[in-house]
Amino acid sequence: MKRAICQILAVGALSFTALAQPIHPMNTNQTETATFGGGCFWCMEAVYERLPGVKSVTSGFAGGHTANPTYEQVCNGDTGHAEVTQIEFDPAKTSYEKLLDVFWQAHDPTTLNQQGADEGTQYRSIILYHGEAQKLAAEKSKAAAQKYFQHPIVTEIVPFTKFYPADKHHQQFYDHNTNYGYCRMVIAPKLEKLEKKKVIEKEPQDRPGH
Repeated sequence: MKRAICQILAVGALSFTALAQPIHPMNTNQTETATFGGGCFWCMEAVYERLPGVKSVTSGFAGGHTANPTYEQVCNGDTGHAEVTQIEFDPAKTSYEKLLDVFWQAHDPTTLNQQGADEGTQYRSIILYHGEAQKLAAEKSKAAAQKYFQHPIVTEIVPFTKFYPADKHHQQFYDHNTNYGYCRMVIAPKLEKLEKKKVIEKEPQDRPGH
């Protein structure tokens, strides 16, 4: 199962809302996709499930070189993949820039291949962009976010290629296992902090599976 309890990034009372300015009007009924890695995918999934405008969040693997990797292979660092969440969102209700805003607050983007006690390339901070507009937005957001961190941001910004969903028991892991030690001691405090800052809502959005 999951690794040792990781430290929670203390962003404090800083507001990142200025980073969430959309670069183009969002007035379509179609959904869009974002793919982010910020350490344990259980953590990032729980965060984005509580963001209005998000339609679905799937935990999985991306950014590697091995087809159809297993969780064990990724944990061993043999495949080059990162643990990521793939997010389907409604651009009429939220923007890619808003998702990026949450991304910087939900993990520590200054620690290379590490989130707290979780170490390895599978825990690296990574943005896999879907198209040129997302690439430009990610680069702009990263530059703007840097002023909130003492150390340089090490987040990779790379083109999306392939996403492999994790096994079913990894999906909505926090919501199904709130009493599990890692969830109770790591994820819950992170969610509480973001809730208090009004970055996310207290409960997951109403969607299939909840």
